[in-house]
Amino acid sequence: MVALALHICSLIRDLDQSVPADGDYHVVRFPFGAAESSDVHGMHQVRQPDGHIIEGWDEEERSGLIWPSVAGWASLIAMVQWEAGDYSELRDRFVRDPLELAGGADSTATDHRVPGPGMQCFTKHHEIFVDPDTPLALMVAHNDDAGGRLVHAQFKLAIDDDIA
Repeated sequence: MVALALHICSLIRDLDQSVPADGDYHVVRFPFGAAESSDVHGMHQVRQPDGHIIEGWDEEERSGLIWPSVAGWASLIAMVQWEAGDYSELRDRFVRDPLELAGGADSTATDHRVPGPGMQCFTKHHEIFVDPDTPLALMVAHNDDAGGRLVHAQFKLAIDDDIA
């Protein structure tokens, strides 16, 4: 019997994040340490694998990166909650190498959503191959004329490294 090895990182953001009204995608930033849900495999660290040290997690896009601990088949899961606004479209996607630190951005699982009344709450799940040299992020955008706010976000990665 072969035991499956799962490598898990679970990030939670409970503070609002402003998202500019520029139509561009923005990395959802997440806190480190005790404010995280779980990072026992060291995939979301203040000291990044390329040596960069994050000084302010809520100001630096790099705080939204998960660096996979192993290569494998991965489940990406996200939950995004927006404040109510004058959006006609809300967007989210998962992106490999969103800051072009490892060869160039590659987006996947892009959703464009028409909002309903009140606060906007969405979940998503997608599966891809991941590599330790290529960070991942959850990115969001909107088309309101004014800036919008995420009021809660979660980003989770579970890697099965037994793909032989």
